Amino acid sequence: MQFLFGAFLAISPIIKSFAVEIKERFVFPKKIKVLSLKVNQKDITLRVDTRSTLLDILRESLHLTGTKKGCDHGQCGACTVHINGKTALSCLTFATTLENKSITTIEGIAIDGALHPMQEAFISCDGFQCGYCTPGQIMSAIACVKENKANSIEEIKSFMSGNLCRCAAYNGIVQSIQKIVNQ
Repeated sequence: MQFLFGAFLAISPIIKSFAVEIKERFVFPKKIKVLSLKVNQKDITLRVDTRSTLLDILRESLHLTGTKKGCDHGQCGACTVHINGKTALSCLTFATTLENKSITTIEGIAIDGALHPMQEAFISCDGFQCGYCTPGQIMSAIACVKENKANSIEEIKSFMSGNLCRCAAYNGIVQSIQKIVNQ
């Protein structure tokens, strides 16, 4: 046993040196940029790692945890927000590309403290079950109506196809959007 421990101590500096060399060659150094943007109508300036995504800064720096991290690969839509009024997947958006842009999250859609009409529709039409995907679904649903892509069930399903719901609340989501369109 002592022999193995002695061998490990002898090899340890070699392993450490190898790890440092690998890190220097393959891990990019951290770079910080000062970023100014508007989030939910508030001007914000922060220092961000140039590798950070919008989702990272929303959840970790600004503590806006309504935007969910689902797949983290742009496949599920749970992280959907609006950038200058258009839907975007925050997990695929580098924060440094957002200088002077306006971001709206689920926390920013309430009107004078009252729920947004789409939030009300999701509640009344049972458009959610576990609720994890609901913020992304609602942000996409608002855009669906705003962009006039809610003229039929097929059109709604096509527009909303990038948002996945593991609970399969799809019928309630479509009914929620139709309710807003018919108001």
